Amino acid sequence: MNCSLRFLGGCGEVGRSAVLIDDDILLDYGMKPGESPDHPPSYPLNGIHPRTIIVSHGHLDHCGVVPNIMDVHPQVYSTPITKYLTAFLAKDTLSIARRSGQMPLFDSQDLQEFVRSARIVDYRDRFECGEYTAQLYDAGHIPGSASVLLESENGIRILYTGDVNHTDTRLLNRSEPQPKADVMITESTYFGTDHTPRKELEQVFVDSIRDTLNRGGNAIVPCFAIGRTQEVLMILHKHGLHPHIDGMGVDVLRRFIQYPEYLRDSNALQAAFSNATVVKPETRARILKNALIVTTAGMLNGGPALFYLSKIYDDPGSKVLLTGYQVKGTNGYHALTHKRLTTKSRVLHLRMAVEQYDFSAHSGDKELKGSVQKFCDHGGEVLFTVHGDRTEEFAAWAGEYKVDATAPANGDEFMIE
Repeated sequence: MNCSLRFLGGCGEVGRSAVLIDDDILLDYGMKPGESPDHPPSYPLNGIHPRTIIVSHGHLDHCGVVPNIMDVHPQVYSTPITKYLTAFLAKDTLSIARRSGQMPLFDSQDLQEFVRSARIVDYRDRFECGEYTAQLYDAGHIPGSASVLLESENGIRILYTGDVNHTDTRLLNRSEPQPKADVMITESTYFGTDHTPRKELEQVFVDSIRDTLNRGGNAIVPCFAIGRTQEVLMILHKHGLHPHIDGMGVDVLRRFIQYPEYLRDSNALQAAFSNATVVKPETRARILKNALIVTTAGMLNGGPALFYLSKIYDDPGSKVLLTGYQVKGTNGYHALTHKRLTTKSRVLHLRMAVEQYDFSAHSGDKELKGSVQKFCDHGGEVLFTVHGDRTEEFAAWAGEYKVDATAPANGDEFMIE
């Protein structure tokens, strides 16, 4: 049996991940961070009707367009948290579209169909997908995140890493050991970049916040609602800081606590949440007095973060501390590189300090290379590098290990024999 792999998105870029196996199994179906809800996907299925969708995790760039194809009635599989997050983000996408007068890529009926039909599976549970058997492995990226192993009837094993983290964080344990595979599709986000050790990074981050507060300024900490908000709250609690928390991350945190088996220490997360003060929308303006505020959105493209920054953008004593990757073209990217951001009504030129801290939930260069080396040592033969802006360099490096390594482009299709 031969199998085909078609790369629909996420090639040479961070965002809109989607890989189609044998025109039958779709691994993720995401949108690009910062895209408007009515932006047409760059990978239309053109009459293809996948019978199965496996969602690796609940971030928009991997799950954001899944409800769009509920009309073909696929069977959807994910962990329990990923199902919740996919629906949660879809509701937010619809809400944004309604407020802005845009036409989203799916409607409430599509969302209801997703919630009704999506099946939940746990790590290592085996389930059948046509001519393949599938298993999910803990990817250590966000709660519920998974790498996907597909095994064909004649024994071809395909490993799709999704987004993966091979190091421990306060929120999560590292990914579990990757299984043997013949073909691996690996993320490449931080190829060429190693992360600062967490202990060192935390100390610099906390020292910067303390310095800002001691000088009477406000410290605004924009965070991704899923994973990063919860991690940052745990860091602040560990260092004796008492933040305000605002935005979608509050609801997500409350749901995470209901799934302690997917967390490293649910009691520590609960303690960090109890240490924070939840902000009500009507009190936002009043708390901007020497305050530490953890808020969405992580790339400053919406959420309460824009409200806070619009009030204090010209205060040189205040600071915005970005805590994650900033995709080119997003407000966060422009704030970091050009000291400006755009709201609905105006462009703000920031006098406040802008800093970035690499609290990444992705593997760094060393871990990515180690993952490929293990794949090769275990007899792996074909490697595809995706989800990053240096995928060609990663493939060239991997080729030195005598593996057939390729950085595909969006739309490329390959046959595996």
